[in-house]
Amino acid sequence: MSTARRVILAGAGGLALFLAFPDVGWWPIAFLAVSMFYMALRDARTRSGFGLGWLFGMAFLLPHLWWAYVAVGWIPWVALSAAESIAIGLVGALTARMTRLGTLGRLVWLEPAAFALLWVGAEQLRSAWPFGGFPWGRLAFSMADSPVARLAWLGGVPLISLAVALLGAILGVGLLALRERSVIQGLATLVAVIAIAILPIGLPLDGRAQNGEITVAWAQGNLANEGLDSFSRAREVTDNHRDATLALAQAHPNAAVDLIMWPENASDIDPREDAETAAAVTEAAQAFNAPLLLGTNDYTPVNGRYNTSLVWLPSGQALPGAAYRKQQPAAFAEYIPMRSIARRFSSAVDRVSVDVLPGEGPARIEVPITSLDRDVTVGPIICFEVAYDWVPRQAVREGAEFLAVQTNNATFGATAESTQQLAMSRIRAMETGRATFQVSTVGVSAVISPTGRVIDRAELFTRDAGIATVPLRTTLTPASHWGGPLAVGLELLAGLVALGVLLSRSRGRGRS
Repeated sequence: MSTARRVILAGAGGLALFLAFPDVGWWPIAFLAVSMFYMALRDARTRSGFGLGWLFGMAFLLPHLWWAYVAVGWIPWVALSAAESIAIGLVGALTARMTRLGTLGRLVWLEPAAFALLWVGAEQLRSAWPFGGFPWGRLAFSMADSPVARLAWLGGVPLISLAVALLGAILGVGLLALRERSVIQGLATLVAVIAIAILPIGLPLDGRAQNGEITVAWAQGNLANEGLDSFSRAREVTDNHRDATLALAQAHPNAAVDLIMWPENASDIDPREDAETAAAVTEAAQAFNAPLLLGTNDYTPVNGRYNTSLVWLPSGQALPGAAYRKQQPAAFAEYIPMRSIARRFSSAVDRVSVDVLPGEGPARIEVPITSLDRDVTVGPIICFEVAYDWVPRQAVREGAEFLAVQTNNATFGATAESTQQLAMSRIRAMETGRATFQVSTVGVSAVISPTGRVIDRAELFTRDAGIATVPLRTTLTPASHWGGPLAVGLELLAGLVALGVLLSRSRGRGRS
């Protein structure tokens, strides 16, 4: 294959993968995108493979992460996309070398599986490093509406990504066979890919209540679309959420609500330290005479602050001991590594004047629920934490009966950031078998069943609120039990494949 064709395939494949994710959401095209990438890599030189992988990554991530440009400008946006694309470049280099040298010898039919392992290994790498990683744009997060998404119940996000990468590579083999006029082999491969992609629909997703039900009132207070300037309007944000809650209570005067839920940053001024804020959140809690789960900032540390979720009672005080501090702050958004160096590239880093400190887990809060005459364990997940596998898995292993994804999307404008996050929340619901609320300051807020189905949803930059009754569940899914060891196992296998490829010499298969 000519270099020009390889470049076109890699670039077009990256753009196609972008279309598989929200807001476009054409999930079947993810398989085609991966197949285009795999075809571009086969028998390429190692250096060319890295370049093709980096190109594929940039063609995908630049439009996928457009919200980063809207929030902080073009330099951080391009830098983030370029850095994340390096991991995909490594996949390209190793795959090209493997197929060109014939590393697997007579086991050539395992090359798609080796590619899939390398892909998942790269996803795991960039999900953890550097600065805690950035798991956005993993193949699994394009699959929320697909049968393949049900693999989340079995093995979590890594297993979904493995399946998509494997089926995409097999599809690439089939398309290459058709190109070489091996019609029967090509068509058989295409049929096999479709059949295998449908198989996970038989996996058992259970949404039944196991420990009672809880009725939650949620509020999306909204704010004008003014980007980073939203952070300078803390009292307005709190007042908007109070007003949305009061309007909901007036519309449903007889509703028996167990818990009220507000998003991250709904009360940036800590109600424990400010009387005016305390009065506003108390009024909201008293509207339904129910505890209020809200996001705030804790400035008590001398060397930073905590992004915190806490419970406020109708009596006008915080529930003692009922607080969660975000464990995975977002690098360059909530804290600035190497601040003096980062400032040379963007002055926006100085908007983060006080760094967020990592809290100590687990992600759980026990809330007294009067109707159940007991405490219910909530799994609070703050904003970008929903992209990290270990946070929701930890929450349910620590007893969370449902998940509360509290997020603030006000700085990302009318982009797909919030719907990309919603897709992640849906995958987490299936992965953990827990009802999940995604509650945002400006949208998209949603109520999600334990099977990943969206029950209710608010749109971007609208004031909205709702009441939903969801099941409480305690059973751990296979992914909750074994998702961590599975991820480690896949990483080790990917490492072995990479080592084998690097140490391999040509087996002289004569492929050109």
